[in-house]
Amino acid sequence: MAENNNKNSASEVKETLNQSEAFILKYKKAIICCVSVIVVAILACLFWNNYSEKQQVKASTEMAKAQEYYGMAVQGDMAELFKLALEGDSLGHAGFKTIADEYSSTKAGNLANLYAGICAARLGNLEEAAEYFDEFSTADDQMISPSAKAAEGNIEASMEKYDDAVKTLVKAADMADNSTLSPGFLIQAGEILESQGKKEDALELYQRIKDNYYQWTKYSTIDAYIERVK
Repeated sequence: MAENNNKNSASEVKETLNQSEAFILKYKKAIICCVSVIVVAILACLFWNNYSEKQQVKASTEMAKAQEYYGMAVQGDMAELFKLALEGDSLGHAGFKTIADEYSSTKAGNLANLYAGICAARLGNLEEAAEYFDEFSTADDQMISPSAKAAEGNIEASMEKYDDAVKTLVKAADMADNSTLSPGFLIQAGEILESQGKKEDALELYQRIKDNYYQWTKYSTIDAYIERVK
């Protein structure tokens, strides 16, 4: 039974590594659907609370249509809708780009940077996406901020800035410091290090998962990662 479990774990790890290598070395596009889902799920609660200033109300009202386009774009993976969400439409509805610029001092404007970064990444505009993620001011939380930072790391990896990507992903793991997000970010960073031949550095990250994140849903696979780089 133990032998079968080890084989299954090894198979899962191999499949994960293959997917990562395809992402990093072949396609070179920012594929951040998972980050989009995490961000959208949490932002709804964060965004609609505790605002009273006129600019904030105005900005949030203007952003409603862009959020609607974004929601439809994520569900259908449609580039045209991501573009409308980012740039606005012919009916005069502002896109995230305009809102981020005109309402930069509000929570809505800050949030628009995060949305704009995701939209730009999904449209393949990686440098623009990186700029928006850099402009987003992260909150003191353990879900949104790390997810945004990890998205930035994925974009850096897509642009072949592998050293920067590793640093950013590790930082995202540090920011989260939980079993839900941190292991995944550390695995991504470790796989990039493996692709660079830096097995000792990858081992350090995998061992960190083993020592600290027992509640990770894929915790049973971490030994296979460790054995691969020893």
